[in-house]
Amino acid sequence: MRTLHAADEVRHTWTGEPIKDGAVVVEQNRVAAVGTLAELRERFPDARVRMWPGVLGPARIHEGPLPDAPSPRERIHAVLKSGAVAVLEEYADTPELRAAAERNDVVVLPRMQWTLIRLTGRADLAVFAEDGECIATVCSGRLVHRRR
Repeated sequence: MRTLHAADEVRHTWTGEPIKDGAVVVEQNRVAAVGTLAELRERFPDARVRMWPGVLGPARIHEGPLPDAPSPRERIHAVLKSGAVAVLEEYADTPELRAAAERNDVVVLPRMQWTLIRLTGRADLAVFAEDGECIATVCSGRLVHRRR
């Protein structure tokens, strides 16, 4: 199933130029297209559309220790709620945390790297409000967090 994630702005990178009234088409766990909402609705008329307020861009990498929570699963879910879909291996330092990350498609990285939205790349997206709060997180094509 194709899903079209649309927002007030879409950014390939967080420092790049925005696409006003932009959208990203996700097919399974990959980015199929990026452009304006009007263009992508025309190209993909059967796609399910999710409209988000705010700015949609690449999901982030959680840079520090994982949030405190009662279980490894809840610690990973706290990361997802922040708009991140990857953690650094130095902070996923127990077998339980690594297993929880793997079960939720959260990537464990050896070092920091740039995040970006690219065609055929893994569909890891985040939407942020003006106040910086995460509105939604898409991890490997799946909506894993939505602010209520």
